[in-house]
Amino acid sequence: MAETPDQVHWRGVHHLALVTADMDATVRFWHGVLGARLVATLAVPAFKHYFFDVAPGNTVAFFEYADQPLDSFAKPAGVPYARAAQFDHLSLHLPDEEALHRMRDRLKAHGCEVTDVIDHGFLRSIYFSDPNGIALEASWWTLDPTGRPADHADERLFADPDPVPAVRELREEGRLRHTVATRLVDGVIEDLRREGITLER
Repeated sequence: MAETPDQVHWRGVHHLALVTADMDATVRFWHGVLGARLVATLAVPAFKHYFFDVAPGNTVAFFEYADQPLDSFAKPAGVPYARAAQFDHLSLHLPDEEALHRMRDRLKAHGCEVTDVIDHGFLRSIYFSDPNGIALEASWWTLDPTGRPADHADERLFADPDPVPAVRELREEGRLRHTVATRLVDGVIEDLRREGITLER
């Protein structure tokens, strides 16, 4: 299949989906400390899925799974670590529904398995995998919550019927009552030592 420069119009990372064991602390850190505004929430009985604005059209999102114990660890960047399980999937941003359907057709034409278009309300997506087994998604915002003031009372975007306390504070008071602090070295060294990994000093 010949490439043409016009076929795909990627607009960046729609969302990078990571995993958290504590969504409330995650909101307090990403929204409160990093200033990556909370712009949308989803929830079903199995999980919460919250989106933080890092650039127009681009978000970092987190899953918090219900009743699912997770190993926690600290890992420095660039150090291989078998327990690195925070990553869930990468969603790439497309401009509109037509581009989403073209991407689905393109994947099928190359013999790749891909889902039907899934309507999540404020975004629509298709799901597929790369040859390494990395879960990928292509998405477009049907209602783009990034790059504009967030209305935490807008149920089209904030669809979690039982949001974490931090979201209730944003909705009711327009701010977080407190944020969370993080550690860099102590947790990293402790976790790596438990796995028998030592770092050069």
